[in-house]
Amino acid sequence: MIGSEVCRYFHKIGWKVHGLDNNQRAVFFGPEGDTRWNQERLCKELAGFEHHEVDIRYRARVVELIEHLCPDAIVHAAAQPSHDRAASIPFDDFDTNAVGTFNLLQAVRERCSSSPFVFLSTNKVYGDRPNRVEMKEQDTRWDYADPALSHGIPESFGIDQCLHSVFGASKVAADIMVQEYGNYFQMPTCCLRGGCLTGSSHSGVQLHGFLSYLIKCNIEQREYRVFGYGGKQVRDNIHATDVAHFIACYIEEPRCGAVYNIGGGKDNSCSIIEAFSLVESCTGKKMKWIYDIQARKGDHICYYSDLRKIKTDYPSWRINKSLSYIFNEIIDMWISRMR
Repeated sequence: MIGSEVCRYFHKIGWKVHGLDNNQRAVFFGPEGDTRWNQERLCKELAGFEHHEVDIRYRARVVELIEHLCPDAIVHAAAQPSHDRAASIPFDDFDTNAVGTFNLLQAVRERCSSSPFVFLSTNKVYGDRPNRVEMKEQDTRWDYADPALSHGIPESFGIDQCLHSVFGASKVAADIMVQEYGNYFQMPTCCLRGGCLTGSSHSGVQLHGFLSYLIKCNIEQREYRVFGYGGKQVRDNIHATDVAHFIACYIEEPRCGAVYNIGGGKDNSCSIIEAFSLVESCTGKKMKWIYDIQARKGDHICYYSDLRKIKTDYPSWRINKSLSYIFNEIIDMWISRMR
């Protein structure tokens, strides 16, 4: 999703864009996770776009391609993205998330070390530490009780001595390595610790893609399963276009070893039951759901990003896509794909 949005965004502002993908998402999540439709759309709609069938786990192929392209900027959005799925495929998870990132970093260091390197990290690098802060339960959501967290989780929040999930740990390994190549080798690298990154290009499934999958269930009148916390767990949602816009800002003014939390912030946050109300008001269809009292292991009770650092360093960047816009766009996408 982020990769395709970045392709469209940079093509629109005049870049020659190359995409690396091998549709591994279909392997991780089955037919519903297949992204070939998105790849085909890019090839059809973006003049000059070039697709490369590459698995980033294979070092020699990565080196060969980076040497051939010598890109002016690299946006690394490839991942095994589900902490639930990671537990059953730990080698695939680590090889994709940690080793794949290392392969890209080293190839870039050897061939084009001055090119900005943006890595899509995750808020799961903070593990379950956000669950350990004092919370207050409201009618439809959980929230932070500590006034110091009124803006959300900052980049200074600790990542040690907590439960991450296998996925979270593999992304921590990648995140730290991206920082190290920036700080040690003085390369322009950036870790973006995302909240819920979303948009109409998302092939949402139960194990990954919160809003996309929830909206799909409503439209198709499928049963949505809520895992624990009374359905009041909170996520901040950011449209992929807003992520792509920040990436462009960073590439224009790169820093070495940068780390930013990027999400919708409190204004674009919602709980699951709040999301039910929003989608029902948009589609007119009642949400069908069941409740599982057992929360997902390591799942955040409440998470939204403190955006003060990212806005201070890049004051021209801001959130442009509201939560209501995001809902309506995803609804339109799923309806069009069902035709």
